[in-house]
Amino acid sequence: MKKKRILLKIGSNTLTKETDNISRGKIEDIANQIAQLQDSYEFIIVSSGAIAVAKQFVKLESKQQDVFVKQALASIGQPHLIRIYQEIFREYGLLSSQCLLSYSDFEKEQSRTNIMNTINVLVNNNYIPIINENDTVATDEIKFGDNDKLAALTASLLEVDLCIIATNTNGIYTKASMTDKTLETIKLVEDFDALKAQVVSSKSSHGSGGMQSKIEAAEVTKTANIETWIVNGLNDNFIVNAMNNKVPFTKIK
Repeated sequence: MKKKRILLKIGSNTLTKETDNISRGKIEDIANQIAQLQDSYEFIIVSSGAIAVAKQFVKLESKQQDVFVKQALASIGQPHLIRIYQEIFREYGLLSSQCLLSYSDFEKEQSRTNIMNTINVLVNNNYIPIINENDTVATDEIKFGDNDKLAALTASLLEVDLCIIATNTNGIYTKASMTDKTLETIKLVEDFDALKAQVVSSKSSHGSGGMQSKIEAAEVTKTANIETWIVNGLNDNFIVNAMNNKVPFTKIK
């Protein structure tokens, strides 16, 4: 039986569990779930967290603009981030690899073909590609700004069966419930324009996106006819629980 392909996007808030440090326990939780599901599903991961890792042990002094400091921090943190993934995934019998992509890669036909072919070879040989934006060479003009868009573009290019965006909320809340702080999850979205009217603009504490960027990402995957789930990645077993409808999350058809 052909395995279903899932693209899992993990933001910095999820990886740090909303602290200032990368949570090894959260990466273990992800590895444990992939190990449980690997007979039926193959995974591609888009992971933030390089800058968050570097900030744990580095303070850079610079008179340069803030974006260059962030790019330098990403350069320092990325190898450490991948090492943590590889160490923990190996404990669960999982193989992983690193792929760094830039926005311009998706604009060139040859680059798109190369991305697709390389990731297909990796996945077909049981490697889990761990993708991040190539922050070191990205500039303001070509920066994704948030890995939600990177995840959506990658999911569309690879024609995955499902895109899961792990965030720090139980999916998308209705605007009314955000106002009165009762927090009611929109469980199923079939009218995308109606969804856009519900979104409250906000930024995440570690990430650079917020719910708006997740809606924009879902619009990209919707165009590619890919279902997107927005799930609370702070909870343990969040992928398996969502699959079994044990937790509230937003499903965008």
